[in-house]
Amino acid sequence: MANHQINIPEEEEAKIVIEDEEGEKHLFEVLFTFDVDSTGKSYMVLTPEGSNESDEEEMEVYPVRYEEQDEEDYKLIPIDTDEEWEMVEELLNTFSEQEMDE
Repeated sequence: MANHQINIPEEEEAKIVIEDEEGEKHLFEVLFTFDVDSTGKSYMVLTPEGSNESDEEEMEVYPVRYEEQDEEDYKLIPIDTDEEWEMVEELLNTFSEQEMDE
């Protein structure tokens, strides 16, 4: 796998609101972002607000590809290829290992 830098956002910029199909807004925390130099694509891994407060449960995560529209707006794009899923899964495992080491 190519080298990827995992970027963990500062606290104040670590939240994103996503509106679902029914118009309901949901708050998510950005766990980390990363860019893939070979493809020029950017990804972020989200978790529902407050879901990582319990160490007993597995954290629910949502990886997505994104494109910055401007400083505060992002276009979120579902991950739909096996290659992308495998790459994201490997980075999630790396992130989990780093978190356990701290």
